[in-house]
Amino acid sequence: MSIPTTTLPSGDELPTVGVGTWNLDDDTVGDSVRAGLDAGYAHVDTAEGYHNEAAIGEALADYDREDVFLTSKVLPKHLDYESVVASCEASLERLGTDYLDLYLIHWPNPTISLRETLNAMATLHDQGKIRNVGVSNFSAYQLSAAHHVSDIPIAVNQIEYHPWNTQDDVVQYCRETNTVVEAAAPLGRTEVFADETIRAIAESYDRSPAQVILKWAVENDVVPLPKSSSPDHVRANRDLFDWDLATEDHQRIDDIDHHQPVYDFPARDWSGDTYGISQ
Repeated sequence: MSIPTTTLPSGDELPTVGVGTWNLDDDTVGDSVRAGLDAGYAHVDTAEGYHNEAAIGEALADYDREDVFLTSKVLPKHLDYESVVASCEASLERLGTDYLDLYLIHWPNPTISLRETLNAMATLHDQGKIRNVGVSNFSAYQLSAAHHVSDIPIAVNQIEYHPWNTQDDVVQYCRETNTVVEAAAPLGRTEVFADETIRAIAESYDRSPAQVILKWAVENDVVPLPKSSSPDHVRANRDLFDWDLATEDHQRIDDIDHHQPVYDFPARDWSGDTYGISQ
């Protein structure tokens, strides 16, 4: 069964499950991407900060580019106008492609004008180098500002989303503004596997905890981006569309109330490589 899609403001179709590639090095990411595409995925998510774009580009060279929805992201330390353009062009070169289907601001950076960043995104869009513009790890407040100043629709907000951290206020605002929610760390970096409710439901369906969590996200109209270094797990994570969670079981997962993030914590290391903000 093919993976369903959701329509972006541009009219482009975004597959509702993608291959995540965070923390996969050059020795494993190619096998993961190939396993996904061979299993019927049509959506690959990466970022300049993942340091694996070149290896992904080598894998993608074996497939028809038009059959893959490809996303990358620009680091927050590169959000000034010239650096956004340069980062995108460098990502395109590493990935071996002329365009990205979606380009995201990886994290908001309060020291650089959001208007400046989005003006650079508009330039890249006008040049045909990116087809859709989005953000990642934006609050509802930050996303509302992006919508206000962007000449191009903000198509996606990729956030930490899993049963232990659903960020309901952000999701609600995304719904109100026709912004697709993508789930980064949709499995809570495997921590949610220990949840007793998830384990019990998985056992009752003879499914893995990962499959139950991803199915729940898809049923909530969220696009999960699971990553795995195991080709078998990559293939299993795609097996979501010929079965459903019973309403009561879906509600049991909705009712899990931990508010426990695995990476999107309130404070930041502003001096680290992601932000690179000097005093």
